[in-house]
Amino acid sequence: MEVIPIIPRGYCYGVVGAIQLVRRVAADPSYPRPIQVLGQIVHNRHVVEELDRLGVVTLDGPDRRQLLDQVRGGTVVFTAHGVSPAIREEAARRGLRVVDATCPDVERTHDLVRRLVAEGYEVLYVGKRHHPEPEGVIGEAPERVHLVESEADLEQLPPEVEKRLRSGPVAVTTQTTLSQWDTQRVIRAIQARYPGVEVYNEICRATQTRQEAAVEAAREADLVLVVGDRRSNNANRLVQVVREVAGKPAYLIDDLDELQPQWLRGARRVAVTAGSSTPSEITRRVIAWLKEQQPVPAEAGGGESR
Repeated sequence: MEVIPIIPRGYCYGVVGAIQLVRRVAADPSYPRPIQVLGQIVHNRHVVEELDRLGVVTLDGPDRRQLLDQVRGGTVVFTAHGVSPAIREEAARRGLRVVDATCPDVERTHDLVRRLVAEGYEVLYVGKRHHPEPEGVIGEAPERVHLVESEADLEQLPPEVEKRLRSGPVAVTTQTTLSQWDTQRVIRAIQARYPGVEVYNEICRATQTRQEAAVEAAREADLVLVVGDRRSNNANRLVQVVREVAGKPAYLIDDLDELQPQWLRGARRVAVTAGSSTPSEITRRVIAWLKEQQPVPAEAGGGESR
């Protein structure tokens, strides 16, 4: 079977920096124990399991403040997704040793939002509900930063917020790991509703280039496999853009064990990419296995099991 390894794919510099930072902390006895991460350092279970083997405890859950309440001492690590000022203040108040692994691109969005709010703007933040990155950014000014996941959310804004949006300066910014095509649709709806809105597209370059490469490769492939964790927003968006923009089938797999042979029936060219928090060795195993396979006719029953 012909395999198209999509480039670029996999780890971005923000993920690499976060993982390397925690590895260094785990190896340094000067950091108070236990070392506890508020949430998954990046959204990939293989990475979390590696850090667990190094003695790093991951406190997993949807609410960073509730996770922080579980920390009784030692060292606390803020994940690549960033945290709100309230979390930073509480950790400092309690005298915890803090390690900040926030992605530089996410930190830049925090800086932007702080500046806009200080200048009197209402900010519409295009992001994914229940994801830690929006939780942290919106926490910069919860009364002035408003989450918009889709065009429909614009109709649900509270009347007092709508009044401020109609009368004052308005800016829109975005989560760093969204689909650029989805974001464009929402931003167009915001521009139509609030003429004069200032647009700050904060989708990181790594996310954009991986999406563009996946769409381009998909045009030459019969299907695309995305290797990534189901909780990884950028991995899910890779599947989405291949299906919706390139019009090709795409599947998300955590590792080789999740690959279903029936997906390959009738496929002669399979493209493979990976989310930005997926370890390279996981993706290499998928690519190596695919290269060993012979194309299976679409009408064939069954398929080689792994």
